[in-house]
Amino acid sequence: MTIDKTFDPAAIEARWYAHWEDKGLFRPERPDAEPFTIVIPPPNVTGSLHIGHALDDTLQDVLVRHARLKGKDALWVVGTDHAGIATQMVVERQLNAKGQKRTDFDRDAFIAKVWEWKEESGGTITRQLRRLGASCD
Repeated sequence: MTIDKTFDPAAIEARWYAHWEDKGLFRPERPDAEPFTIVIPPPNVTGSLHIGHALDDTLQDVLVRHARLKGKDALWVVGTDHAGIATQMVVERQLNAKGQKRTDFDRDAFIAKVWEWKEESGGTITRQLRRLGASCD
């Protein structure tokens, strides 16, 4: 067996993370155990995680994994999008770049544009958490 000179974690980590999720290993399933829950304060849907989020999420992951090791029924819940105004601003900037503005659309059409943007960027944060190896349910 030949070992590569450099370690490339991408393929290995993605495979193992998918395995852990498929097996439901991050889900609390100890009904008789003491509950332990952390809810990630939701970063907004318009962006991505930054180094401060990575630090905070890593510390939360340590706490949740420790609680699991101590036999607690640990749940770590991902929160996303608490920033409707920030999302609206991003969509309005996109429209402005095309020479359009929010008032060019009726309410339902503008809301549809906001939902389109959410569909495009909304999974970024949860994908990044997976790449970090976060053990969220």
